[in-house]
Amino acid sequence: MIQRRKTRQISVGPVQIGGDAPVSVQSMTKTDTRDVRKTVAQIRRLERAGCEIVRVAVPDEEAARAIAQIKSRIKIPLIEDIHFNYRLALMAMAHGADGLRINPGNIGGRDCLKAIVSEAKSRSVPIRIGVNAGSLEKDLLKDFGGPTPGAMVLSGLRATESMEDLGFHLIKVSLKASDVLRTVEAYRLFSKKSDYPLHVGITEAGKGSGAVVKSAIGIGLLLSEGIGDTIRVSLTGDPLDEVRAGYEILRALKIRERGVEIISCPTCGRCEIDLGGLVEKVEKGVRKVAIPMTVAIMGCVVNGPGEAKEADIGIAGGKRVGLLFKKGEIVRKLKEVDLAAVLLKEVYKMIGDV
Repeated sequence: MIQRRKTRQISVGPVQIGGDAPVSVQSMTKTDTRDVRKTVAQIRRLERAGCEIVRVAVPDEEAARAIAQIKSRIKIPLIEDIHFNYRLALMAMAHGADGLRINPGNIGGRDCLKAIVSEAKSRSVPIRIGVNAGSLEKDLLKDFGGPTPGAMVLSGLRATESMEDLGFHLIKVSLKASDVLRTVEAYRLFSKKSDYPLHVGITEAGKGSGAVVKSAIGIGLLLSEGIGDTIRVSLTGDPLDEVRAGYEILRALKIRERGVEIISCPTCGRCEIDLGGLVEKVEKGVRKVAIPMTVAIMGCVVNGPGEAKEADIGIAGGKRVGLLFKKGEIVRKLKEVDLAAVLLKEVYKMIGDV
């Protein structure tokens, strides 16, 4: 059983972070924030996928002004990502931002930070200090000889201390690099020095299976040690993939469960049904299911019956046929051509959506 590191608790809109709150799954829009219609459409898709907090880029004043319109049309908290220009943070808050992400490496000096913190304090808007190995302060790069874990940690600690000096404590911290081991070490070091809640992820992980593996290893290692209060799987491409991958990581560690877990064999020469095609059809058919459930889709008699019995519902394949199991019992024998349709029908019957 994983023991969560005890952190302070803050709220981003109605979502609690830290303390004994569940680890939340975040994502970030890939649209131009100034295009309200497209941004809202993408956020609504993310909501349906289970995203609990969403972040948008605010590169200019037009994007900051769009926040009010976007926020009025979505349900989940909206965090604004601010770089270089502290005035954009002030504008974003004036237009209803639920939270901010600022980068201590590029937000400006103490006066800029003071202006942001003063406004955030008056509005009770939490701030994530987003340390990134690619944009650390120049003095830290010089002192540490590069973006080391120690440099990243000191960047985060300096920012939190500056905010504390200004009487502000609604803080969340992230310390991200594209390198898994550097990221993990930075979070480990920081978690020993501070009890602020941590947003965990591997930044710029890339695209495809390699990116998911990097993220799963980095985020998974930290979560297994009890480190992490919110997560984002940073992928190039559709942000829905980030949310799905995030929940799969949480499910694998038995931290949270959402949606259908498909257990399927890798296939071998014993398989006598089109298992790949069957899995693909079922995956597509259950994508919108939020209720936790295990579905086994197995190709032969070696492990098939055992796995199918253990799942909520499952198929154990034979020669162009399959046995349908529900709650450990054989229900009936099906022809291969009927397997996907019947299995999906039974899944939706089990969740009461038929």
